[in-house]
Amino acid sequence: MGELTEKAKGLANEAAGNVKQAAGKATDNERLRAEGEAQERKGEAQNLKGKIQGALGDKI
Repeated sequence: MGELTEKAKGLANEAAGNVKQAAGKATDNERLRAEGEAQERKGEAQNLKGKIQGALGDKI
């Protein structure tokens, strides 16, 4: 996958994670909040992967 694809997936996961966290906090649902945090971290990792791919010219 290319740099932009990874970055887009990362941003989508970060956004979805933030929504889950907010919903979990609003409803006092610890499981949903934790899922949101995990999804946000996954998105951050995907975004970083995209940046690395861009720096290395998609060779990874």
